[in-house]
Amino acid sequence: MLLLLLLLLGLQSFSQPAVAAETTFWDALSAIADALTDYSYDYTEEPTELDATIDSTVDWLFALLDEEDVCDPNPCLNNGTCETGTDGHYKCTCPRPFIGKKCQDVENVCKNVNCGKGECVRIPTEPFYECKCRSPYRPPRCKKPSPCRPSPCLNGGTCVKGGKRSFKCVCPDNYTGKFCQVGPDDCYEGDGESYRGFVTETVSELECLPWNSHLLPYSDFNEDDDGVGPHNYCRNPDGESQPWCFVRYQGKLQWDDCNVRQCPEAVTTTSTEGAYPAVFTTALPKKDFSVCGKSQPARAMAKIFGGRKARPGAHPWQASLQARRKRSAEAFRHICGGILIDSCWVLTAAHCIERMNEMQVNLGGVNLDKDEAADQTFDVENYAVHENYTESEDALYNDIALLKLKAVDGQCARETKFVKAACLPTGPIPDGTECTISGYGVTEHDEEGSKQLLEAKVLLISQKQCMAPHVHGDVMDNGMFCAGHMKGGVDSCQGDSGGPLVCKQNGTYYIYGVVSWGDACGKKNKPGVYARVTHFLDWINEKMRSL
Repeated sequence: MLLLLLLLLGLQSFSQPAVAAETTFWDALSAIADALTDYSYDYTEEPTELDATIDSTVDWLFALLDEEDVCDPNPCLNNGTCETGTDGHYKCTCPRPFIGKKCQDVENVCKNVNCGKGECVRIPTEPFYECKCRSPYRPPRCKKPSPCRPSPCLNGGTCVKGGKRSFKCVCPDNYTGKFCQVGPDDCYEGDGESYRGFVTETVSELECLPWNSHLLPYSDFNEDDDGVGPHNYCRNPDGESQPWCFVRYQGKLQWDDCNVRQCPEAVTTTSTEGAYPAVFTTALPKKDFSVCGKSQPARAMAKIFGGRKARPGAHPWQASLQARRKRSAEAFRHICGGILIDSCWVLTAAHCIERMNEMQVNLGGVNLDKDEAADQTFDVENYAVHENYTESEDALYNDIALLKLKAVDGQCARETKFVKAACLPTGPIPDGTECTISGYGVTEHDEEGSKQLLEAKVLLISQKQCMAPHVHGDVMDNGMFCAGHMKGGVDSCQGDSGGPLVCKQNGTYYIYGVVSWGDACGKKNKPGVYARVTHFLDWINEKMRSL
């Protein structure tokens, strides 16, 4: 390689005036040697005089030396193949039926399919769809009726033919439903999260759509912990008050509560996991959280279209920092987000601390308007704001603070499936990683926000790109990073000031950023700015020891 470089530069020197040949050669060679050890060099920046001397000859060299592999780790989802383009960006080649920049969506495989008296549903194998027929119509195209042949009635029900295309199931005692599929013990407990019964009708007497219907947002095809799969039974995958399902009403996709009865108290289980009162009345032995960075399984399916509602337990480290005037009888109001990092410790932004106000922290809930069974609420006993926290016209520096919760009967936060700590990071996370922000949308620009916890995906953006003049410029320092989408749209306005940016690594969530500041919301080339938690690890650990 060195011999090749010498030959190229030697040829170049022959084309230069004789008096400058020696200087040009050795200066250029020195620049190349420097470049061999400086992999962050970007030849698109304004060149120096020396760079200009060699740029036209060895542009290809710097491209060769650029070791940043945008395909490692593979950003393509669903077994997509990542390829690096000549412009340094990546392209995902997606297996059918997946589409999108990261193979995150599925093509409309039902676009040109006519299922007659049935519903086109997605399946995981070729041709990636099938017709799910409504009785008495038969597969594969749901156009020919065949009432009672064979009988669709279950649990000993008798199929009785009606008109040419109708039937009715006469059910034995204690069985109901169109096909006698609902038994005497078919009921739900609590909010119905664990309901695995067979009701398929809503309180409005509408038939539920299959969970793998092509009309719904893409989701997994297989049965999972939520009980959602290739069927149309009622479920509660997102923490609503009872089982529900999607329906089609007047040509529109809607959802409705299901006609499922609640189990009588006599058969209610005694399990109280996750349902702890806000104030504990029994002294419990202090125990550190067993594990950090683990959330409840989440699904890419939301009933709020155009926004994404967070399901209970999806962000168990999410805290709501609330304040009111000291010695007042006012209700506490949500002012900022926070992140539970240990039983008695919550991380937040320095600019969230209201020194003259009384503060409390709420954990476990997902709706600010409801008193939820999972809620745990604590007064703030003490706090630390970073000693070098500074506000300027353009930025917030060292924007980090730590809250110490006041124990109740000797215990701070109790670990449940709705309350868990996020892990502190152990090192940097690669640029381009997709991470998650969550919060109620409250910032210094908007005090209303959402009463429902929201979530959004953002990408970690390189410091070099964040510090570009048209982005945030030189106001950025090493205690900050930016994340989001350069084209605008999703931003930290979907989260809270002080709230979490967590990144999943090997199945564990790490708190990598604290929502800090930004230039408006969702603006092109103005991604949100976060306090870089790795920069403050020593400070965090020292304060946890000394407060």
